[in-house]
Amino acid sequence: MGKTKVHTVYKLKDGTRVPGVTTPLGILAKPALIHWAWDLGIQGIDYKKYRDETASIGTLAHYLILCHFKKETPDTSDYSDKQITQAENCLKSFFSWLEQNPLEAISIEEPMVSETHRFGGTPDMLCRLNGDICLVDFKTGKAIYSEYFIQLAAYKALIEECTEHKIDRCKILRIGRNPGEGFEERDIDSTDKEWEFFLHCLAIYNLKKELKKMGRR
Repeated sequence: MGKTKVHTVYKLKDGTRVPGVTTPLGILAKPALIHWAWDLGIQGIDYKKYRDETASIGTLAHYLILCHFKKETPDTSDYSDKQITQAENCLKSFFSWLEQNPLEAISIEEPMVSETHRFGGTPDMLCRLNGDICLVDFKTGKAIYSEYFIQLAAYKALIEECTEHKIDRCKILRIGRNPGEGFEERDIDSTDKEWEFFLHCLAIYNLKKELKKMGRR
């Protein structure tokens, strides 16, 4: 797997291209990111290089976890020793959690498209965990952000439209890139409000596209 993952293209049955889950959320303002970039800047750190480096570590960690469940041998040839070491730190903390929470994978990274709501997405994992059907999303980094719950709601809707499974609960596993970033687990029983929020974002995203076609933005 190279550092640049091919972007998944989602299409309806009639061939119409639709956005992925994260694209409509791009309309949201992210003031915390502005402060983060400014803070790095006063430390003399190029935020773009820092962002790309941490994104590569997160992408690799995510890839290693999913390779474990797919029983595939990961290709890490495009990554530096430092990136591999930090990604493997993520893996160690995840395996410690897995020992206490054995799960049975149902599907892993299966692209899905909602014909009803006209968007697509690729949920990380649907599994059986402690007797429940559980949607699991893996995140790497320092914190769990509100946007992650909105993504989960959209993935849940996709799975319940596209498969026969009814999800009992959703889970975010935040896996730090080093011991200082720690490990965090969040369970969400209901995503009704987040789903409503996502649908509003999707509607605004689609309206902005229509206005652009009309030359009004």
